[in-house]
Amino acid sequence: MIHRTLSIVTATGLIAASAFLGATPAYAEEPTPETEPPVVELVLDVSGSMKAADIDGQTRMTVAKRAFNEVVDALPETTQLGIRVLGATYGGDSKRLGCRDTQQIVAVGPVNRVAAKNAIATLKPTGFTPIGLALRSAAKDLEGAGSARRIVLITDGEDTCTPPDPCDVARELAAQGTDLVVDTLGLAPDEKTRKQLVCISQATGGTYAAANSEEELTDRIKQLVDRAALPPPVTPAVVQGAKDCATAPLLAAGVYTDRELIGEHRFYRVSVDAGRELRASVSIALDRPLNRDYGVLVKAATVDGRELVRGLDAGSGRADVISAGLRWSGDEEPALAATSDICLVVSNSFASTTAAGAPGMPVELSIDLVPASQAPDAPGLGRGWLLLFVLAIAGLIAGVLAGWLTRWWVATWREN
Repeated sequence: MIHRTLSIVTATGLIAASAFLGATPAYAEEPTPETEPPVVELVLDVSGSMKAADIDGQTRMTVAKRAFNEVVDALPETTQLGIRVLGATYGGDSKRLGCRDTQQIVAVGPVNRVAAKNAIATLKPTGFTPIGLALRSAAKDLEGAGSARRIVLITDGEDTCTPPDPCDVARELAAQGTDLVVDTLGLAPDEKTRKQLVCISQATGGTYAAANSEEELTDRIKQLVDRAALPPPVTPAVVQGAKDCATAPLLAAGVYTDRELIGEHRFYRVSVDAGRELRASVSIALDRPLNRDYGVLVKAATVDGRELVRGLDAGSGRADVISAGLRWSGDEEPALAATSDICLVVSNSFASTTAAGAPGMPVELSIDLVPASQAPDAPGLGRGWLLLFVLAIAGLIAGVLAGWLTRWWVATWREN
């Protein structure tokens, strides 16, 4: 998930390790060309607030319908399309009934332009805004539809039916380990709506955009549908870190995804041969509100817990992803020159502004094993007595030149 929004260090030049001592390592799957057609479900808010006439002098519903029609006309023939609505049928005051109001009006399948347009044409702004329930239902609509699936949520307001909180639902979907991305589009959104939609998209590696005109809405939807046809460059392998090094999974070079609770330590193992260098990085997506001033730490240690090297980074709440990396070569430790298991420990210093439990924060771990890079030998200058001698001579010459120039300037000044 995180590799879609931002990884700071990617694993390049991955090697296929053929012999590790001890347990058989887990391997990240090699990326394969995506041959499946794009699978998209459009989720449209049809709640009462869509009656507002504040986009180009027309109602939000009218603008959304026209934008949908243009998008449907432009869809590639191979697109698998579904449409789900929320708040479209119940116009009463019962929140219990209104918060169940979500229906799939076009089943996921090869695009049928006539059916899609007819289904959209009959919609009228009606009821509540059960976004969380609609997202859960949309995920079920897409089950078995393909390996890479996308939900595009278009709404003009925040969820009025919490629970379930839509941000929590998005985290649940992301924690399932499936390639499901939720992109969000806000129609003339206020600040509260914007924050909620950003939270939903970040939790699943999607994107957020605002639309304040029909042209913007049409362009944004087309971009998101087109993006559904582009598979991620690397699909991280799902791995589960352990509570200690002894039971940690043994990993080969590759990209992995895991989840870490706030304040938790996750352990992994990597076998590093003599003459090889371990390069590792970790990125954690901040998919929920956190207290300001936090950090992430990744360190390499021996099996018995002796720290070898660490990398860390700190944040203040201004970034969506925080990352840290390290590099270590067995040649730096003669006692560990032979093949040895190195423990990678990932931890964080997060504190949530609300009660935060499972699922944990999304973690992406990149591991690479390359030939050890030896630092070039110094030519001698810069060490010991030679450095002192050079500095002394340089200081003497500088002093003599400064004195000579001063005497010359004074003599010239007196003559003039």
